[in-house]
Amino acid sequence: MVGCSVFYLDKPPSAGVLLPAMQAIRPTVILSVPLIIEKLFKNKIQPMLQRPAIRKAMSFRLTKLAFLRFIGKRLIKMFGGELRIFCIGGAPLSADVEEFLRDAKFPYAIGYGLTETSPMAAGDAPKVTRFRATGRALPGVSVRIADPDPITREGEIQIKGPTVMLGYFKDPVRTAEVMTDDGWFKSGDLGLIDPDGYVFIRGRLKNMILGPSGKNIYPEEIESALNEFDLVLESVVLEQQNKLIAKAHLNYEELKHRFSLHNKTDHQIREHITQVLEDIRKQVNERLAHFSRLHRIIEHPEPFEKTPTQKIKRHLYQDPHHQ
Repeated sequence: MVGCSVFYLDKPPSAGVLLPAMQAIRPTVILSVPLIIEKLFKNKIQPMLQRPAIRKAMSFRLTKLAFLRFIGKRLIKMFGGELRIFCIGGAPLSADVEEFLRDAKFPYAIGYGLTETSPMAAGDAPKVTRFRATGRALPGVSVRIADPDPITREGEIQIKGPTVMLGYFKDPVRTAEVMTDDGWFKSGDLGLIDPDGYVFIRGRLKNMILGPSGKNIYPEEIESALNEFDLVLESVVLEQQNKLIAKAHLNYEELKHRFSLHNKTDHQIREHITQVLEDIRKQVNERLAHFSRLHRIIEHPEPFEKTPTQKIKRHLYQDPHHQ
């Protein structure tokens, strides 16, 4: 309708495949899960920002913003130089990565929706994004919070409009489970809407953990805090024996480089990793409310198994003996 071309990669979008393709295609619009931009940030940008000279220069706000905007322009060039909007969806974007994208003036936008909503329900253009929000309801689509908590204003996100499915094919029972009598689709996501209409996602209803004090604990928010550490590539937070634990897949190349582990024995390496995990746990807990603090972080040596949209299959890592 508007003269666009769509390009598909025939290989998994690793950096070695993605970046050369970007230079050849020079896309104006990219649709992506957060994993792509997060890996690029952790592997390419964050190590540069950790250099002593750059960290010193960035202690001054004006110098920091100028430098980050320079990196933002370089990042656009990495994607071919013609990028107008980098759309992100399918999973939460790490807070530290989003903060960088904002400061760097990178044209990102976050969208929210489900397959059942064709698939987008809320989102905004890069110039009007709001930190940690997915944007506002699309024209013609209504979004509401069902039975919001009187204090936090959080509740299940429900969606209504012409983009919402008519039902699951030949499955009236499942259709009835997710549709209200007045035609609203139950997303299964928990969130809130601010006074300006921006939608904020807290996590999946089925993933929420009810703490001992009756407080709602959202694993996705703790995972986001964990994933901000450059030594953590990805993580899963679970409840085991009424305690919160995290399983973390680490950045082993960065570990070896930073702590000179090449010449250590296996026992020394294990001890060092145990100490690193404990240090990360303490730092993360300082940022969390007391009822959502981690009891332990367990090393997960292999990458977590994921869905086609790069969401971790968290049910595979739940303690089978947990009740």
